[in-house]
Amino acid sequence: MTIRVRLITILALALTALPCCAQDKEAGAGHPKLGGIDERMQHYVDAQQTSGVVTLVARDGQIVHLSAVGQADIAAGQPMRTDSLFAIASMTKPISAAALMILVDEGKVKLDDPVSKYIPAFKNAKLKDGAPLKREIIVRDLLRHTSGLGGDQQNQGTLAETADKLAARGLDFQPGERWQYSPGLNVIGRIVEVASGQDFDKFLAERIFNPLGMHDTTFNPTAKQQLRVVKLYQPSADKKSLAATTHWINDTTSHREPNPSGGLFSTAEDLAKFYQMCLDGGTANGKRIMSEKALQEMTTLQTGDLKTGFTDGNGWGLGFCLVREPQGVSQSLSPGSFGHGGAFGTQGWIDPAKKMIYVLLIQRTGFGNSDGAKIRGDLHDAAVSALEK
Repeated sequence: MTIRVRLITILALALTALPCCAQDKEAGAGHPKLGGIDERMQHYVDAQQTSGVVTLVARDGQIVHLSAVGQADIAAGQPMRTDSLFAIASMTKPISAAALMILVDEGKVKLDDPVSKYIPAFKNAKLKDGAPLKREIIVRDLLRHTSGLGGDQQNQGTLAETADKLAARGLDFQPGERWQYSPGLNVIGRIVEVASGQDFDKFLAERIFNPLGMHDTTFNPTAKQQLRVVKLYQPSADKKSLAATTHWINDTTSHREPNPSGGLFSTAEDLAKFYQMCLDGGTANGKRIMSEKALQEMTTLQTGDLKTGFTDGNGWGLGFCLVREPQGVSQSLSPGSFGHGGAFGTQGWIDPAKKMIYVLLIQRTGFGNSDGAKIRGDLHDAAVSALEK
């Protein structure tokens, strides 16, 4: 099988000021030590584990590897491109959390405020069995998944309608007593709207995407952008190939209300700009997006000794998963690394100790726990092994 590979390597330009005229190069070009990443990703394409992959590695504020292998649309024979758009699903959550933290910086929201201050329906929240709460859900609970909320993360109408319905859903446990992955970031999106007076998608565009130059990150791709959206695949009935499938997360057939838990589409370079801003303490291109204190809150353990996440050795910050004890797929990351995965296998991780960023973009479902997938560990391991020799 011959797969077209497009590779861009930028060795001397700041990540937050990538040139628009970066030139594509042939397979094998670019950083001489990082060619092994493409070989590992190609293995998953050849094994019918994914249709294609985009990988990005940055170090010290510079992209040292950006590559695409495989296909974005198998039936159409459309090759994967480094600027292909992916439904990033729950990788949306840290971006939504950053939006809330911008308002914390401005004094418009406090992390320990009761959620009912912004969404009155939460004043009446109860456990599923009707028992009253020992304390109200606070904003911090929503960001670290200790609110007690559970169930589906799909919007139920507008964000205002969704938040009210979630308030009436009934909690699975008393706030703060456990960690449970939840639709809490949907409620955060509504708090952003209430506190800012803006629609959530407009707030993200004005305060995060436009300042960072994330022009391909959106809840609703334009007709032109939709031509670059990667198809979603699942195992075929005989498990020997891939079959196209659909999901509400990547449905672009009509206008969608912004979903703060999992609705964004983005590219590898756009995501790297957001992650670099986080590494740089909240600044980019000479502009302050959020305070260094806010980033510290997001990337500091907020869940104590509670068991969290979908792989061992993790904790939770505000919007971000934290690597406390590297192991398995995170073995090449430093303690204190932070990031998030998505339902379709996408992954984005930041290692402050090594000053490195890793972005893995694929679109597949039905392959098990994406956070613990070997393809994720292969990217980390290959990049670190090459660059630390």
